[in-house]
Amino acid sequence: MKKVDYIIVGLGLAGACLAHQLIRLKRRIVVYDLPERNRASTIAAGLYNPVTGKGIVKTWLADELFPYLKKFYREVEQDCDEKLLYETPLYTPFLSVEEQNEWMAKSEDPSFADYIVAVYTSSRFDQVNDPLGGLLLSNCGHVDVPKFLNYTRDLLISSNSYRQQEFLDQKMAFDNESIMYKDVQADHIVFCRGIHQLESPLFEGIPLKPLKGEVLNLKVTEPLKCIYNRGIYVIETEAQHCKVGATYELQRLSHDITMKAQTELESKTRSLLKLPFRITHQDWGIRPSTTDRRPLIGVHPDHKNVWIFNGLGTKGVSLAPFFSHQLAKRMEGMGDLDKEANITRVKPLYSKF
Repeated sequence: MKKVDYIIVGLGLAGACLAHQLIRLKRRIVVYDLPERNRASTIAAGLYNPVTGKGIVKTWLADELFPYLKKFYREVEQDCDEKLLYETPLYTPFLSVEEQNEWMAKSEDPSFADYIVAVYTSSRFDQVNDPLGGLLLSNCGHVDVPKFLNYTRDLLISSNSYRQQEFLDQKMAFDNESIMYKDVQADHIVFCRGIHQLESPLFEGIPLKPLKGEVLNLKVTEPLKCIYNRGIYVIETEAQHCKVGATYELQRLSHDITMKAQTELESKTRSLLKLPFRITHQDWGIRPSTTDRRPLIGVHPDHKNVWIFNGLGTKGVSLAPFFSHQLAKRMEGMGDLDKEANITRVKPLYSKF
């Protein structure tokens, strides 16, 4: 019998970040994971951007999330001696003069001082269609998510803390003192398995929504000068190789790539980029999203040692480091969870919470 402090179920971005937090606290862990079930994380471009959305607004908790994000991934880089975090300016072309004026005003707002590099009112980059100029942002970039996940998995394997197998809830025995699963006894268990949590009777009624996204890989004719983002993102992940995405599909979710998504992404890329490009690959994943676009983190209403870390949606790269730290501290009795992220907020909808 292997005795540990925590079992983690799932090694996407949520599970991987939490694993690092608990290892730093010198806690003993075992992770159950099937890599093929982490598509949403493994296909992700790893974009982080403090100013997002249709209205191009400052993202929720930006002032807390982004400094911690950089600290977290840089520490992992030191541990694995590989580059994971790529800080790159991001440029969003304007669609109207009104948008220009709005951002000229926001550029005077001290709360945007750490994020706005410049507001251009005429074309600035010859690689994109930007006749009205655009917004150039700092504190943006991308994380090499596959490399981060592979390193985390290898780290766990090296300490005999990784089980490449599906976790079967019905084979778990637990009370408020311990969790028993096969040859492992743990004090706590944390479910970080994304959309697959809907297959479990635990946390029944959790308001997770499957959100399918498809992405393209492109080969372009010259290196990009920055990340471009308008309706889609275009990120250079290797020399002259880019990732473009993503689509958003909430209904009739096929588990495969589609011609519809390819056509949509190709059309949007041609509208944004002036550069010639060639599609080299297409992929898909299903993200665990929530209606209010906030994570679902916390303890089970009936079991004080059963936890969940889920619902990161399209912003896993930026949300997972900060909230894994918050969750690890909460489980260790050293802090509280953000009220907007705590699963207790769904009380008005689900009486059992």
